[in-house]
Amino acid sequence: MSKNVAEVILDQLSLLGVKRIYGVTGDTIIGLLDAMAKQDKIEFIAVKHESVAAFMASAEAKLTGRLAVCTSTMGPGAANLLNGLGDAYSDKAPVLALTGQAAQKDMGTDFQQYVDQQELFKPFATYSANLNSESAIVDLLQKAAEISLQQSTVTHISVPKDLFEKETKARARQLPRILEGTGSFELNDLEEVSKVMKQARQPMILAGAGARKAAGDLEELAMTWGAGILISLGGKGIFKDSTPHLLQGIGEGGNPHAPKVFKEADVVLIVGATWWPEGYVPENATIIHIDLNLEHAKKRVAADFGIKGRAEQVVPLLQQSVNGHKKNDEWLNRIETIEEKWADQNEQEGQIEGAPVHPSRIARGLEQTVADDAVITLDTGDVTVWMNRNFRQTNQKVLFSGYWRSMGFGLPAAMAVKLEQPEKQVVAVVGDGGLEMTLADLLTATRYGLDITVVVFNNGALQMESDKIQASGNEELGTQLTNPNFVQVAEACGWKGFRVESDENLEELLSQALQTKGPTLVDIYTEQAFFPETE
Repeated sequence: MSKNVAEVILDQLSLLGVKRIYGVTGDTIIGLLDAMAKQDKIEFIAVKHESVAAFMASAEAKLTGRLAVCTSTMGPGAANLLNGLGDAYSDKAPVLALTGQAAQKDMGTDFQQYVDQQELFKPFATYSANLNSESAIVDLLQKAAEISLQQSTVTHISVPKDLFEKETKARARQLPRILEGTGSFELNDLEEVSKVMKQARQPMILAGAGARKAAGDLEELAMTWGAGILISLGGKGIFKDSTPHLLQGIGEGGNPHAPKVFKEADVVLIVGATWWPEGYVPENATIIHIDLNLEHAKKRVAADFGIKGRAEQVVPLLQQSVNGHKKNDEWLNRIETIEEKWADQNEQEGQIEGAPVHPSRIARGLEQTVADDAVITLDTGDVTVWMNRNFRQTNQKVLFSGYWRSMGFGLPAAMAVKLEQPEKQVVAVVGDGGLEMTLADLLTATRYGLDITVVVFNNGALQMESDKIQASGNEELGTQLTNPNFVQVAEACGWKGFRVESDENLEELLSQALQTKGPTLVDIYTEQAFFPETE
């Protein structure tokens, strides 16, 4: 039975485990959409703006580690994908963008909307190719998928409009199975690193999301080595609050007292993190970095020793190697003092009363109401740093725009998570400015009946920018927002809306919203609080 290029694309993506494609209908992908309408293996998720499609693909890829796919038409549609693809590319998420292109006869001419997409996508995709022959489609898809999955990156294929419906003899096939060894280490392999660690008098550990499977081993190592533990935003929740020597986060939104000791560290062990918070770090410490994808990590952190391997395999050996190490009691006393000081301060900040509601109080309200296994999608801006500072995460998983740091990530990410994990409680925590960038896609959640909760820090401002302008002594312009009544907008889109005007009924209304079936929005009248340590 003959098949056209579009049908083979869907067959190949299905073999790769793709369940859905996010996008906006457009002229040059009509052939692809026609093929999607005639099958039921892959669902088309129609959104209001292509950037949302790319954000949703990025969030799905971050959540699952599988290949996620977004699509658009040529020209403006393709250009609109770039912001979300920037997020996926920066945070190492395996995403494939499929874009329509002008018909073959019109490529390279002054045809409307034509642009060289390979040049357009170059900063955002590790691999980008244009399909020039119907017989090459499987080869291109296989190459793109292998690069995306093996390198955790973005790839892109453009397909001329007339090729989608052209018959081809190419047939979908499975990717080669990649068999990875354990990357086993012996104690003597780590002898040089162990020697450095044993000489440390003021050691610290910085853990990220990649340390999740080694959390228990890192706790033991910290105790044996006499080290404090700091976490990146991606590492929040991998340790219990009761973990000894845990100083919580570092950097903007982290423990404000932690830099005092971190800057004095003489040896730092980084585990599963590629983030190095400039301005908060020691200048003369020896840096040891453990990461399975060390080639990515070393681009961001200048380490003295790099250990390429899985944290759960390497950390237990390091713990054994420093067994008997004489700990520096004075250093540990300083760590414990700062740990207790911040725990007390954080608790007090979360109890601030009044109206408008203080951001710290909102973080505490969410902490007390969201499910322990909820997935929280966090937008970028003032809301990010307050949640990082005051939300004491337990087992919740948090998705956010890490290195690209784009506003507008929260709502698209929540929708993608709910489609992928419908059994989970999914909460998007967003600022008013970030929500307004994707407001039209409230209707996407309605269209697909997505049971998500959006919590809005509504302070009527781009507060992070306002804070930075104030700190620099410059004149403010454009930081104050003109906001709609978010509850009325949500209700007009088929959502249930709640309005919180003071902290007195914060937990009550949050609980009601979280227990309400279907898409729900909580609009919280938020204080324009200046964030501490803003520079």
